[in-house]
Amino acid sequence: MADDQNGQGKFAIITGASTGIGFELASIAAEKGYDILVVADEPLIESAAADFRTHGGAVDSLEADLSTIEGVDALLARAGGRQIDLLVANAGRGLGHAFLDQAVEDWRKVVDTNITGTLYLLQKALKPMVARDEGKVLVVGSIAGFIPGSFQAVYNGTKAFVDSFTDAIRNEIKESKGVTVTTLMPGPVETEFFDRADMLDTSVGASDSKSDPADVAKDGWEALFAGKDSVVSGWKNKVQAALANVTPAPILAEQHRKMAEPGTARE
Repeated sequence: MADDQNGQGKFAIITGASTGIGFELASIAAEKGYDILVVADEPLIESAAADFRTHGGAVDSLEADLSTIEGVDALLARAGGRQIDLLVANAGRGLGHAFLDQAVEDWRKVVDTNITGTLYLLQKALKPMVARDEGKVLVVGSIAGFIPGSFQAVYNGTKAFVDSFTDAIRNEIKESKGVTVTTLMPGPVETEFFDRADMLDTSVGASDSKSDPADVAKDGWEALFAGKDSVVSGWKNKVQAALANVTPAPILAEQHRKMAEPGTARE
């Protein structure tokens, strides 16, 4: 049975909340009565916050670069020492094209956003949660973490790290029965991700069968309050994730190449 989702008097932080899955998760939190602090690395977070305020709760917003320690520290400072009841670690960055063609600063941004910033924020938020034996964390991973990502190699690698890391952390804090860490693992989602990752000329980027971010957010929220360790959103993605566990890596890499290689959208 799902835990009480009433957020009245509770405080939530949602990262990457300006668009996509993060926007939808922040909308749910606001609807449930949480006071929310939303953050993204773009000015659009301010207009998103205005949307969240229509639900009647307290909403604070911050533009910050969560690929940096300084950005995460700014987010935590903005929380003002308030107890974090719910953390949604959704901020992430993608990057298409061949690894050898990518600029160092570009793939570093992916690693620092998806791994370094996420881990630092999780460590800071989880310590007090574990100390009081109460709190909920939703981390957005991806089924990409199960698949060698030809022409998206750094991104898939970071999601493999996140999926593995959250499995490990759940075991480390298993004595803290009141703390829940849930990993949401969607497949391709209809968001700005593929535009920002310069992947609109790929098969996966041009596909019209991507998931609705609202559906993905709903799956993640329900899994979080059901106390689940993880959830793969969408039945097609569940099948793909299951097959990835038994398919040799070279075959998976070749399949991914057909989805993510530049120019495949025209084939």
